[in-house]
Amino acid sequence: MLSARSLFQEIVDHDDSFQLFCSIAASGESQGGWENARIAALVPDGLRDLAPKIVRHGADEDKHGRIFRALLRRRGLPAVPVPPETDYTMLLERRGIGLAHDKLRREEPLSEEDIVVYLAHSRVTEQRAADQMGMLLRHFGDHPEVGKAVRVISHDEDNHLAYCHEELLRLARRGHGRTIHRVLRDSALAEIAVHRDVSLAVMEHMGRLLRWPAPKAAALAAGIRGMYAYERFGGWHRMIGLRPPERTDPLGGRPAPAPGPA
Repeated sequence: MLSARSLFQEIVDHDDSFQLFCSIAASGESQGGWENARIAALVPDGLRDLAPKIVRHGADEDKHGRIFRALLRRRGLPAVPVPPETDYTMLLERRGIGLAHDKLRREEPLSEEDIVVYLAHSRVTEQRAADQMGMLLRHFGDHPEVGKAVRVISHDEDNHLAYCHEELLRLARRGHGRTIHRVLRDSALAEIAVHRDVSLAVMEHMGRLLRWPAPKAAALAAGIRGMYAYERFGGWHRMIGLRPPERTDPLGGRPAPAPGPA
């Protein structure tokens, strides 16, 4: 029977699939670390109080990248190149979602609206990350090899999502409500399509590495497309709502150091 637990267990148990999974994850987290560091450096004067939180967000993402690379080293595996069709961040940027890397490479301060765009985009992508890590936490939080990594990253992703809620609500009170709603909607609709495409590409690579029979690969692809249909019909609305988080000032403290991968 196909399930998220059995699928991930199969990926973890095989060196080649585990190597690809951790390489994709490490690359994406490191990219997020760079983006947040550049945004923090370019925050406009009127929002300088946000800079330490953006720095903390980026530090967490860098930490996650180190955790995935440590998992690889523990098995004696090098990172492998990330297939472009599995590069979630790059594909979102190509759709015009978030802040363009060209803008982040300049030394010009961002505008207040740029920060709104960054936070709204992050609210959507952090929802995805929190959901996925929450699922892994339920099934693999006590796993002897990846359990500690899953627990640490899941906790951080919940904090990141709470931070996005908190700061977007604050910016809405400053008069950015209409822009926030528009960017959230556009980001969510683009994200669910990119997530579908990346999921299909990742499963295709995993299928080759694990030599899945055609019926199994077809069933997984159908499941991914079915989830996209659900999200496109209305499931995407969970990615755009805003509410005061239970965790207040979730990125106000110092980031915890990266743990060992055990």
